[in-house]
Amino acid sequence: MSPYGSDRSPRRWMRRRVPQLLALGLVTATATGCSVDSKDLPRLGLPNPVTEQGPRVLSLWQGAWIAALIVGVVVWGLILWSVAFHRRSRTKIEIPPQTRYNLPIEVLYTVIPGIMIAVFFYFTARDETKLEELSKNPDNVINVVGVQWSWSFNYKGDPADGTVDVYEQGTPGKKPTLYLPVKESIRFDLTSPDVIHSFWVPNFLYKKDIIPGRTNKFEVVPTKKGTYGGKCAELCGVDHSRMLFDVKIVDKADYVQHLKELAAKGQTGELRSKINEPAPVDAHGKK
Repeated sequence: MSPYGSDRSPRRWMRRRVPQLLALGLVTATATGCSVDSKDLPRLGLPNPVTEQGPRVLSLWQGAWIAALIVGVVVWGLILWSVAFHRRSRTKIEIPPQTRYNLPIEVLYTVIPGIMIAVFFYFTARDETKLEELSKNPDNVINVVGVQWSWSFNYKGDPADGTVDVYEQGTPGKKPTLYLPVKESIRFDLTSPDVIHSFWVPNFLYKKDIIPGRTNKFEVVPTKKGTYGGKCAELCGVDHSRMLFDVKIVDKADYVQHLKELAAKGQTGELRSKINEPAPVDAHGKK
């Protein structure tokens, strides 16, 4: 029997399997598409940004996907072109003519990826530089302390608002709430007394590691009031999954009122304010 008519023929396999695969893809798309909001599609899986810095991250994310899609279309097009115009039944030969040691083609597929990498690097470095900028005098300063396994927030008071330094501490069983004033710059000083954590508010489209012995910093300007979830994004121990907190973006007056309420509860000063200082050394030279 001719190999073209055998059950093991690629053509027979394609005729039998392709409709099944297409049906499976259609069922998968329709089954999962019911829960997709059309308003979320332009963000390509990212949450709605609630800071001034968020749209920059979103734009970089969308640009990367567009570039990847263009590359994918070109590659898929070349694959389909090869399948369509170099079929064995069309060429009547086992394999199409092979091209080897073609210097222009080799230069082409070496230079183009290099250009693509350079473009990706430029936009990433540009946006990272802007996101990491720190102002000399932010409107508010909050020290975020990540511990196994919860969070503490040290708010820097402002005499102009009649507030003093206060803190709020959470536990794995009771997640704390971080209050932020809308449309004001906020600098976060991130510290940890034990292991590496990661401060992540998904709606910020940004996260940063918290490393013992080091203070990492970043700034945001919240733009949308509301309550949002936060968590630790670094596997830090047995109760890592319970390192949750809420973020409330409120008016300035509500933010000041919250700080005064913490002071009224006696939660003044800083909690674990010296955690990043070196451990004391005893007479034997041991920490």
